[in-house]
Amino acid sequence: MLVEYPEVHLQIGPIVGQRADNFLKCVRKRHPASEPSYFLFVTQIVVRPSEYRRVTEACGLLDRSERGKLALTGAQAREFLQGQVTNDVEALAAGQGCYAAFLTPKGKMLGDLRILATEEELLLDTERATLQALFNLIRRFSIGYDLQLHKRTLERGLLSLIGPASLELADAADLGPAGEHAHRTLELDGVTARAIRTDVGLDLLADSADIDRLRSELEAAGASEVSESTAECLRVEGGRPRYGPDLDDSVIPQEAGLNQRAVSFTKGCYVGQETVARLHYRGKPNRHLRGLKLEAAAHTGDPVMAGEKQVGQVGSVATSPRVGPIALALVRREVAPGSGVSVGDEAIAAEVVELPFT
Repeated sequence: MLVEYPEVHLQIGPIVGQRADNFLKCVRKRHPASEPSYFLFVTQIVVRPSEYRRVTEACGLLDRSERGKLALTGAQAREFLQGQVTNDVEALAAGQGCYAAFLTPKGKMLGDLRILATEEELLLDTERATLQALFNLIRRFSIGYDLQLHKRTLERGLLSLIGPASLELADAADLGPAGEHAHRTLELDGVTARAIRTDVGLDLLADSADIDRLRSELEAAGASEVSESTAECLRVEGGRPRYGPDLDDSVIPQEAGLNQRAVSFTKGCYVGQETVARLHYRGKPNRHLRGLKLEAAAHTGDPVMAGEKQVGQVGSVATSPRVGPIALALVRREVAPGSGVSVGDEAIAAEVVELPFT
């Protein structure tokens, strides 16, 4: 089944990875499109209140093993990656990490990734849909560097603990003060995993063969499985865009509000730096990532209208038990927070708001 609960209204959903390969082929044959064929999204979701309480008051568990995973080793791994991504890789000590983007020469986003530094390697974690682009970039431009590229998508599983009890449940409370992307190894029921601090809890990276045992141990400790829809609702509430529904190769990081999280303005040169730096120091982005508080649920891809003029397009959507129907949208800069807009063919009324949602 593609939908676990009848409460989740699936139009075309975030189906990534091997399990959807045959489905994707069928869709592409019947619905050829100019957009990348590997991006399919939930365009309208409703979250179970019980699951929402779990991730806001206790600890939910979500398997994200299908995310794309790579590793770089070798004497020049950091030097190489420093010139390819927007954040400062060379500044990372073992046990630290960062969020970054990789860009076209014109500063447009080809994808985003999490980079974790260990004593032995750099771990790279990206959307499954952008894994091939990242892999190709490294293979193409690393010629002449002393480094090795390792595939880890199938070899490593990834479990996310979501909620305020996540760190304590996994005996990783020491990672709390260290901040997002801090990480270390730990052992649970004989399974060695890398615990990684996230904005909403903790990720656990382990050998794929150990994931079922790790999941059972976490459930025994009090974690309960939640759907991806619930995790997506928290992400939308937090105002964090996702590559695919919110970001694509037309977006410059500053337009999506990513400069603080993903861009270093003190490091050396990297691909796309000129555009990113010029926009930051001298220009004004034409678009901004905003929140939409809607009177009714909208759909990913719906146009955002100010009068008769289209000023944006709806990205990620959710019906939040706390806030109600909400969405992320890149809208033109003249549409300031507090403005009223209409969304979609039904002209759903919405208010443009700053992120995160309050």
